[in-house]
Amino acid sequence: MLLALATNNQHKIFEIRRILGDYFSELKTLSELNIDVDVEETGVTLEENALIKARAIAKLTGLPSLADDTGLMVDALGGAPGVYSARYAGPDHNDAANRALLLKNLGNESNRAAHFGTCVALCYPDGSYVLGKGRVDGTILFEERGTNGFGYDSLFFSTELGKTFAEADADEKNTVSHRARALRDLVSKLSI
Repeated sequence: MLLALATNNQHKIFEIRRILGDYFSELKTLSELNIDVDVEETGVTLEENALIKARAIAKLTGLPSLADDTGLMVDALGGAPGVYSARYAGPDHNDAANRALLLKNLGNESNRAAHFGTCVALCYPDGSYVLGKGRVDGTILFEERGTNGFGYDSLFFSTELGKTFAEADADEKNTVSHRARALRDLVSKLSI
């Protein structure tokens, strides 16, 4: 089965292909499908945003479509940045600006507990869908460590790995990451 991936984010595509590659005959990105669209995330939960994106791409392509939404939830910030993680520093965001704002907002706060959450939605052209969810717990460091990964990976210290996601290689990260767990949860619910 051909699956449309509702993203052009190369880091996400890499993770998704590593985990779902054995289950689908082809995984095509938006650019590979010659689709240039930016679906507006208007939901207030990760689940809502994942469904909005997956439904839009399924409707556009007529193909089963996979989308995800991921958020970093920091306890001391009341769960922020949450669904706004990718655009935390504003509409013209970038990863470095998002990390800088997170460190600024946390300041010298001693409670640095945080978790990443991901919801993946697989929507079919007939409107049916399946959801997968994943979570990983950790803490936010006072400074960045590591050069791998993307987003907040250099600040997120994984309790399970004993290092930041940016210090882990792709295989290590995929053993515990929120996206990997959400994708595996999704696969467990599919009859493939």
